[in-house]
Amino acid sequence: MSTLHSLRSSVSRLLNERDGNFAMVSAILLPVMLGAGALAIDITNTAMAKHQLQEASDSAALATASALADGKVTTSTAADFAKDFIAGQMANVLSDTTGLKGSTTVNATKTTTGTATSYSVSVSSSYSMQLSGLAQVIGFKTTTIGAASQTASGYSETQGSVSMFLALDKSGSMDYATTTVNAEQPTKTYTYTETYTYDCGTKKKPKTCTGTRQATGTETNYYTKIEALKLAVGNLMTQLDTADPTHIYARTGAVSYDIDTDPESKLAWGTTAAKSYVDALDADGGTNSSGAVNIAFTSLTAKNAAGNDIEDATHMAKTTQLPKKYIVFMTDGDNNDDRWGGRSYDTDTKKTCDAAKAKSIEIYTVAFMAPTTGQALLKYCATDSSHYFQAESMADLVAAFKKIGAKAANQTTRLTN
Repeated sequence: MSTLHSLRSSVSRLLNERDGNFAMVSAILLPVMLGAGALAIDITNTAMAKHQLQEASDSAALATASALADGKVTTSTAADFAKDFIAGQMANVLSDTTGLKGSTTVNATKTTTGTATSYSVSVSSSYSMQLSGLAQVIGFKTTTIGAASQTASGYSETQGSVSMFLALDKSGSMDYATTTVNAEQPTKTYTYTETYTYDCGTKKKPKTCTGTRQATGTETNYYTKIEALKLAVGNLMTQLDTADPTHIYARTGAVSYDIDTDPESKLAWGTTAAKSYVDALDADGGTNSSGAVNIAFTSLTAKNAAGNDIEDATHMAKTTQLPKKYIVFMTDGDNNDDRWGGRSYDTDTKKTCDAAKAKSIEIYTVAFMAPTTGQALLKYCATDSSHYFQAESMADLVAAFKKIGAKAANQTTRLTN
């Protein structure tokens, strides 16, 4: 009886024992928890990788559409451009982007409506990502990370009305030569006075005299700054004409200045009047931008008899749109001191720029081979750093005005996916 009682007591103590429960439960659950943690890391890494690839794909599609619109690539070279771009974006994520480039597909199409051209770009990319050891144990070695992007690039149909006024420097320094040779006439003939000697005495009284005569020579024919400006403005106007071939959205005007402000070409539909005004400019005189910038501002904000904004009313009557307003302010120098020896021309110009910005007028500024003081004024007047252009050559000037024209024509690149 005692043996049976002893056996029952031992079994009861064993069943009631709790000291080893935590260890046993831990031994059972620890692999499960570790596996869940590993899978959670895989899920997080996969989500992050997809986000990184999507951003790279979006950037590649946008960059390619912009490059097509800017003429930097063609539809036949767009695929290589996009693949290189996306590989560059993912280089800090993948040690080898060869597979990514190979699996990336790009489709670029061009659409022409009248004289306006737009582009559509689609990019699809994928690559295989290695999973953790546990995932591989249960049969999942890799997962495919994929992303797709679609863009549209062209001239906006929702907001196209533009009023732009140019304030352009035509001071004497604008007649200086650039470093760009005139391709149409690479050399030019010039006349100079030549000094020569001759025998003017007699046999008994020899004598040498000197005389002068006109002679001609040739030299390299460089574009002058004013000629470069005319070409640059022509590029800007071409951008506006391309976006608005029927001249129902864009109005332009122009004013020039040296020490005095010249009569302006008033705002008018299209670009013909403003371009003709610029083409007729001659360089001469000192520099005072204050009057010209003020004319640009007051022209864009003038009121009619009823107290309404003239430009707003003019555009609304034709397009039912309120226009975006722009001032393009260009100089190759800095303002002269005023007659009291001060810098009031700079101060007055800055006041007008402040007033224009307060009215939401965007100001593009172009410093064409200008000194630091001139650059400082234009940096101050520009809407922001992206609206300031520092052109150190004719090519820079032409490119700057072309870019301004493209932006003002509301050329857009947007994601549509």
